[in-house]
Amino acid sequence: MTSRQLFSLLPLVAALVLAGCASPPPVDTRALAAAPAKFKETATPEGWTQAPPAEAQPRGEWWLAFQDPALNALVEKAGERNTGIQESAARLAQARALLRGAQADRLPQVGLNGGLTRQAGADTINGTTPATIGTARLQASWEVDLSGRLARARDAASLDADAREALLQSTRLSVQAETAQTYLQLRALDAERTLVRDTVEAYRNTLDLTTRRWRGGDIAELEVVRVQTDMAATESEALALDRRRAALEHALAVLVGDGASTFSLPDGDWNTALPTVPAGVPSTVLARRPDVAAAQASLLAAQQRVGAAQAAWFPNLTLTAAGGYASTELGDLLQWSARSWGIGALLSLPIFDGGRRDSAIASARAQFDVATAGYRGQVLGAFREVEDQLSGLRLLAEQARVQETAVVSASRATALSDTRWRNGLVSQLDLLDARRGELRNRRLALQLRSERYQATVGLIRALGGGWTV
Repeated sequence: MTSRQLFSLLPLVAALVLAGCASPPPVDTRALAAAPAKFKETATPEGWTQAPPAEAQPRGEWWLAFQDPALNALVEKAGERNTGIQESAARLAQARALLRGAQADRLPQVGLNGGLTRQAGADTINGTTPATIGTARLQASWEVDLSGRLARARDAASLDADAREALLQSTRLSVQAETAQTYLQLRALDAERTLVRDTVEAYRNTLDLTTRRWRGGDIAELEVVRVQTDMAATESEALALDRRRAALEHALAVLVGDGASTFSLPDGDWNTALPTVPAGVPSTVLARRPDVAAAQASLLAAQQRVGAAQAAWFPNLTLTAAGGYASTELGDLLQWSARSWGIGALLSLPIFDGGRRDSAIASARAQFDVATAGYRGQVLGAFREVEDQLSGLRLLAEQARVQETAVVSASRATALSDTRWRNGLVSQLDLLDARRGELRNRRLALQLRSERYQATVGLIRALGGGWTV
């Protein structure tokens, strides 16, 4: 090879050398949150190991563990018709379309064109005499990805699609959990409403008896008024519970994709089972959280975009080829003598752009830093949510046991007070106080039971879905 030929290849060699410098910055693992060896709230630390995100693992139909056919139907309906899930699915389709576009940029581009041009000058046969030139041409071009810019753009688009897929999973899990929690809140309200109405009925019976005794001259009117006051206050609380139930029913309608005006869920008994999430769940289940996986994919995509922005400073090599026909006579346009062709290679190197490329690199690096902090925050938040739900379940179970003792005692106190009042041994105030105390303790027990269901669903959601792998 002659020195002249070597000299002609220097721009290409320089381009390849510079392309090797367009590498994205490494992820600083010290800035990321590592999975703990165990959860603080678990009694058995064994089995908790650090694991990478695995959002593709099946999460299972975890709601079946509650053994409630109505809940199963609602969650499945929400999965099919919820508008949030549909919107997230559309965004995933958009991301996949952008990925196909990024992949297409790396392939040769081929086009066919034809046209008629009226011109005069050196390009025409008769010199300055105007002539009409017809053309029919097949063109092809291909940008050689010397710096890896197109490959990194493709990789970034692929990671964006992965993030969107994980966000779709996150949206689906969120809707499932919210549907379950709303349904369980509604069933808890049904139980509480039944309790309050039974209390109103008890007050009504007491009022009838008190009114008869007042009319018989055995007691003063004050005692009748006291019972009427407590009964009216309890009826007001029952109406407030009705209002809360209506609002929950409307929220449930939106979750399952129905109109609030047409959706209704009849009153029902609260027979839903309360599953126990095993305390020894390995951390690999936590790693399946789709929002953590989405944050990780966004971080890696930002990393690739830094490399793509750096590559904008390096040379671009484009190969072109064209072949076809050109003639001033349309009848001769497709004749062999009218053929024309051309090939070319264009190597371009930016020298000065006023700082445009430097600003793009700075912006990409800043976005990379944002994604790094976002990923760390997502991981820390995930572990916090699991710890919150684990501690909540443990303390709620203890509180429920204590509250059950209070309910038994309050019920016994009401029964004793009612017997003693009917025998004239205590005043009506003692009976009303006992009845208020029993109602308060029973309602608190129902609310604690409801919170245990909410925390169980919250833990399943915090773990990224079902707890079996």
